[in-house]
Amino acid sequence: MDDQTRRDLERLRAIARLFDNAFVVPGTRLRFGVDALFGLIPGLGDIAGGLVAVYALHVARGLRAPAAIQLHMLGNIALDALVGTVPVIGDLFDFVFKAQTRNLALLDAWLQTPHATERRSRRGVVLLPLAVLLVFILMTVLGVWMLYLAFQWLMSLGSAV
Repeated sequence: MDDQTRRDLERLRAIARLFDNAFVVPGTRLRFGVDALFGLIPGLGDIAGGLVAVYALHVARGLRAPAAIQLHMLGNIALDALVGTVPVIGDLFDFVFKAQTRNLALLDAWLQTPHATERRSRRGVVLLPLAVLLVFILMTVLGVWMLYLAFQWLMSLGSAV
């Protein structure tokens, strides 16, 4: 690993810490970062998270991480972005999922045990489409159910007049 790649990896560590674990909830061991705070402002969290994710993939390419690792990282980013579109639930998900920390841990594991981590990442890449499909189905069912409730409420207003 050359000096520039090492500096990039250390910079990614600092960014991931800031984004996912910079602050502690007083009286607990729960940690959160600026990603959870940015998520409270519509669009800002998505943009900032996307920029960090692109940088993480840049670092992975500089390390010459295999495609399976990079796809696993991309899957973490996609899942974070997909669930992040749901108000409130997306913010809570950011608090728990911590995509940047997961991606950094994935790179660290690959640097320590390349073959084992690559094998696990391949399994993750296979399971990712199923997870995305499940989230999509859940969001669709929830949306249809909310439309049904709204329609019922409007009908009850019409019959009360």
